[in-house]
Amino acid sequence: MAILEHPIYVLLMLLGMVILAVYAAKTKLGKKLGVALLAILFTAVIANLNLIPSASNSIPLYDGIFKYLAPISIFYLLLGVNLTSIKRAGAPMIILFLIGSLATTLGILISWYLIAPQDVLGEDAHIIAGMLTGTYTGGSINFNAVALEYNFQERGVLYAGTIAIDNVVTTLWIIVTLAFPAILRKFWKDKKISVPEEKTDTQEQEGINFHSLMWLFFLGLAAYFVSDLLATYVPQIPSMITISTLGIILAQIPFVSKLKGSQTLGLYLVYIFLAVIGAYCELSAVVELKDIGLTLLGFTAFAVLLHGIFTIVLGGLVYKDWDMISIVSQANIGGGTTAIALAETFKRKELLLPAILVGTLGNALGTYLGFMVVYLL
Repeated sequence: MAILEHPIYVLLMLLGMVILAVYAAKTKLGKKLGVALLAILFTAVIANLNLIPSASNSIPLYDGIFKYLAPISIFYLLLGVNLTSIKRAGAPMIILFLIGSLATTLGILISWYLIAPQDVLGEDAHIIAGMLTGTYTGGSINFNAVALEYNFQERGVLYAGTIAIDNVVTTLWIIVTLAFPAILRKFWKDKKISVPEEKTDTQEQEGINFHSLMWLFFLGLAAYFVSDLLATYVPQIPSMITISTLGIILAQIPFVSKLKGSQTLGLYLVYIFLAVIGAYCELSAVVELKDIGLTLLGFTAFAVLLHGIFTIVLGGLVYKDWDMISIVSQANIGGGTTAIALAETFKRKELLLPAILVGTLGNALGTYLGFMVVYLL
């Protein structure tokens, strides 16, 4: 095993990038970017310098972080959720998410007629358009659902290239959604959706202790095991829904809600997950596809840009809350986990649960919209 692929070495590098991001976020420029974005950028740099594996030579460690750490991080973050604080934020998030989903579909269709990827990709372009519609409404589940229906995964290089471009565009959109609320406020003042404030903030007021740590580890692993077990016997219920539901229920129990450090632990795991997202931002994979890669990149990037424009304009007319619109857009393009990272970065803890819920809604809706686009084109 090459040292650059050794799991301990790679994990050390990922953790090191998180540490670097935390310290860099304390600088004048870093405060504007935030830990989440810096963790992605730093890891993307070392991955493209071949100091750690990237998407084309992914290692089991990355799969493990996606499979285990990401859902457990969501569970920990949801332990700080007070259901009464999201009643008024829930409906606006769902409405904005539906606007974002419509914007994704319109973006793909308009980009199709303006970029004309079918001229270069041929019949494969229809399938790719459906796959991208699915993933930019829900996530990779929808991407693969469309791909499997047409056996697109058998198209080797083109399938891998589409994934690589999806990773690059998704990473770039994380940067955009982190930045645009602050930029837009300079030209178009927003008004945050009024949500009741939490009475206490565990992360800011209290540090983690041994008693809390032992319970958090136990509960996190137990919740994951139960969700995974249920998904095995009842595959119709996604494990993410189960582990999120368990987190919400347990958060309403006083003993659990008083455990110290759940937000700190959850956020740390999210940063590690985002570091892997950065590692998957592989620019060389796009370059290797040459003309096909450039067409795919242009088609995908323009579609996502149109999604952003439509979501901002229509969302701004309905609910002029740039943080919420940014989180919803990220739930569309990047999924629930990255949307949670944005909610934490914007210090909008009341939007954690709505971010998860709309991410789940996207998984339910994405496949249908994906197939609809294939049919329309």
